[in-house]
Amino acid sequence: MLDTTFIFDLASKAPTPGGGGASAYAGALSSALGSMVGNLTVGKKRYEAVEADTYIVLEKLAALRTRLIELVDEDARAFAPLAAAYGMPKATPEEQDAKDEAMQSALIGACDVPLEIMRSCAQVIGLCEFLAYNGSRMALSDVGVAVAFGKAALLGASLNIYINAKDICDRERAEAYTAEAERLIEDASALADTLYAYVLDEIR
Repeated sequence: MLDTTFIFDLASKAPTPGGGGASAYAGALSSALGSMVGNLTVGKKRYEAVEADTYIVLEKLAALRTRLIELVDEDARAFAPLAAAYGMPKATPEEQDAKDEAMQSALIGACDVPLEIMRSCAQVIGLCEFLAYNGSRMALSDVGVAVAFGKAALLGASLNIYINAKDICDRERAEAYTAEAERLIEDASALADTLYAYVLDEIR
């Protein structure tokens, strides 16, 4: 039976899991679908020529899936110090300084995790390119679902970077976060769109 704990936790009023964790979860699902396509490809005579490469793709997808599942929890842990900083007192200059210092430190962690989610999702989408053109044709629609999930996860994680980076005082660091996020969106989203369009054209 499906374990729905995460889904119900996500639906609750608890601050975590939130959008970042959901993005990592969606990325893990994207990887899982890609792996399904790969597993339906290996061992088939029709795909003997790409079997060795498919096993490499499967190994990489498995590692990314494991990491994305870990990032679900890491995103929640990264939010905890930020939530604590928001709740710190600020009645005196000393308290305000302590609050500001805690906030700046927490904002870094709150950007680091979603950026890693984005990087991982971009890699998943990249691996799906091989599966779209070389994987089992019977499971081609699943490649389309995988890249759709991967793109959604990528875009979702980027929102956490944008909302947190705008409050980072170190503007050089903040701009580095947003610049990488934008590059990942530009490159991986374009590939996801290309693959989705290819799949749609092939299965219609």
